[in-house]
Amino acid sequence: MAEIKACLFDLDGVIVDTAKYHFLAWGRLCKEFGYELSEEENENLKGISRAESLNILLRKAGKEASEAEKQEMMARKNGWYLDHVNAMKPDEILPGVKDFMEALRQKGIRIGLGSASKNALPIVEKIGVLPYLEVVIDGNKVTRGKPDPQTFSLGAEAIGVEPRHCVVFEDAVAGIDAALAGGFFAIGVGKPEILGHAHKVIPGFQDVKLSIFDDLET
Repeated sequence: MAEIKACLFDLDGVIVDTAKYHFLAWGRLCKEFGYELSEEENENLKGISRAESLNILLRKAGKEASEAEKQEMMARKNGWYLDHVNAMKPDEILPGVKDFMEALRQKGIRIGLGSASKNALPIVEKIGVLPYLEVVIDGNKVTRGKPDPQTFSLGAEAIGVEPRHCVVFEDAVAGIDAALAGGFFAIGVGKPEILGHAHKVIPGFQDVKLSIFDDLET
């Protein structure tokens, strides 16, 4: 049985559901260049950086843009997204997350965040999770996005725990791939048919106990 000393959580879709706000903001931008963004396409942007997400959407729409135009588009999209984020309240934290983090803290298991979002800090402040987090690795601190393991490797290094003693909770395929590539245990939060290559998959944190770690094998 593995000795678990730390947990690293993705943000969107794991601790809180801000995907709906990304969908609204990206959808609004896409309409400006005549493209209708579907919910399925928005799902495929999970865990991917803002710049790469824009490049994907421009390709789908058959549009080109200069670097300056892309920067302006991303700034507008982020402004619309932050309008939603700034209105967030603590009750938007997903069910069971805070109870699970409290159980981790009582057991002495250290907690960090590993997210592609550049807005992670204001979000965790808004929903009251920041006091549980020893480290926040976000899109402002990484140079290589998921599925590269850099996000989680930086988190483990900051906490001082080796990946083999650390569990990553992720809702995106790119995030699970990043965790596995970095030598972490990966627990998917979502659907087994999508995240089945993780060590385990849970639908959410409601009623999840620390016994979930019992049969993780090194």
